[in-house]
Amino acid sequence: MPSVSAHVAAALAQHVDQVFGVMGNGNAHFLDALERDGAVAYSAMRHEAGAVVAADAYHRASGRLAAATATYGAGFTNTLTALAEARQAHIPLVLVVGDEPTSGPRPWGVDQIALASAVGARTYTVGRTDAAATTVIAVEHALTYRVPTVLAIPYDVATREAGPVPAAPAPVAPAPLAPAGPFAARAIADAARALAAAERPFLLAGRGAWISGAGAALGGLADATGALTAGTALGRGVFPDTRFDLGVTGGFGAEGAMEAVRRADVAVLFGASLNQFTMRFGDLFAPGTRIIQVDVSPAATHPQVGAFVRGDARLVAEALLDELRALGAEPSGWRESVDVGALTARPAGSGLAADGRLDPRSAAARIGELLPADRVVVSDGGHFIGWANMYWPVASPDRMIMVGTAYQSIGLGFPSVAGAALAHPESTVVLTTGDGGGLMALADLESAVRVAGGRGLAVVWNDAAYGAEVNLYGLKGLAQGPMRIPEVDFAALGRAVGAQGVVVRTLADLEVLAEWAARPAGERPFLMLDLRISGAVIAPYQKEIIRVNS
Repeated sequence: MPSVSAHVAAALAQHVDQVFGVMGNGNAHFLDALERDGAVAYSAMRHEAGAVVAADAYHRASGRLAAATATYGAGFTNTLTALAEARQAHIPLVLVVGDEPTSGPRPWGVDQIALASAVGARTYTVGRTDAAATTVIAVEHALTYRVPTVLAIPYDVATREAGPVPAAPAPVAPAPLAPAGPFAARAIADAARALAAAERPFLLAGRGAWISGAGAALGGLADATGALTAGTALGRGVFPDTRFDLGVTGGFGAEGAMEAVRRADVAVLFGASLNQFTMRFGDLFAPGTRIIQVDVSPAATHPQVGAFVRGDARLVAEALLDELRALGAEPSGWRESVDVGALTARPAGSGLAADGRLDPRSAAARIGELLPADRVVVSDGGHFIGWANMYWPVASPDRMIMVGTAYQSIGLGFPSVAGAALAHPESTVVLTTGDGGGLMALADLESAVRVAGGRGLAVVWNDAAYGAEVNLYGLKGLAQGPMRIPEVDFAALGRAVGAQGVVVRTLADLEVLAEWAARPAGERPFLMLDLRISGAVIAPYQKEIIRVNS
């Protein structure tokens, strides 16, 4: 007779195709049922945080519902940082965990519901008679609110017989938020008139625009208005015509491109949260720019926004197009007058910095030339985050995976590789990480190498320091001892788990990447590039942070 765990596994299998996890006695019966059912692929990770991170990355790269599993107690508490990141980043994810028996906590028990609630995740606890239905409710909650949701199986319930698996109702996915009512109609009409009259219109797309499928509508809007376009760090590649696209806004943007954005007289921003980095700490637009935000949030998310339209990015863009046609609007001609190639050029660096170590700009530029075009870039957090964002363009938002930025954490890079690799089985997956975050994530270095294999490589920006802290606080005179890391041989660490590890001290050493990329993926190992870079070269986005904090 099927158990409660079998009911959970069968119900979840109808809505996910990958589960990432670490097995323990609290989820052993769930994993057994999942394996026996065979409908869902299971990928073992080596740390519970890594399981949630891999699932998170899998969603960002595929758009499908994420699923992870961990045991109770220490297994669950290990997931909390990754769970907080998923909550901050609005990731629909179901985390199946063991939990204390219904008879009450044991000496090592903790209040998992309270802990999950503290990071913004709701918990649903299954029982013997409602396990399948509760699983569907958890799935529906995750999809409706785009949040991680915990599905708990009490320890003494996991193996209880529950009868045949019932036919549970399918979760109801939320419909796109249509702009409705006279206020929305007036706001759209006003925005269309502003765009029609603009001499230098600018359109910005965030990750919300990608999720809504707004690319074609935004491309049409750019053509109709003659606007220059750009994306946020998580929204690059949404606009189909790259000839007039300025790349990424904020500290990752090219200086010339950001000067062009500052010249805009009307800017319409679609599906972007407008955080401090995207907005360059308030300096992205000039004071006279009319800023209009389109988003599903209840209200504008930045004080500089002058007008707000609540609605799905695609639906609002289509409504704006209709209004512009009704007005008989003509393109402004601004974008044809701008040399986008010159504006988006990046500094090439000097090869080696003054201290004799690699200039990270030069290394980033050369790696960008050598990487396969069909790539997914996975980024950990840290000072180095600017280099990949500046020098390694990707085709679309599902190919730049930045797990950790929402919660400002580091150490989530290596497990992200596994999720991205399974979501894009045809592509090369490139991890960019620092020595600090890389050391923190070592438990799942093996997972990255095992899952990605010859389609994966890691670039470790090794400056023997927590670079962001050195730049922010060391330069203020704080003691740098706690900010420094003894230089670690990441190439050797990679070789220990089956990767090809190479220490890179000069640009010539990067030819190993050219040789690696020229071989078929099935005939090469995972590649670990240990870049010994100079900490004296500060990324532009970090300079902005230093300026604001000075």
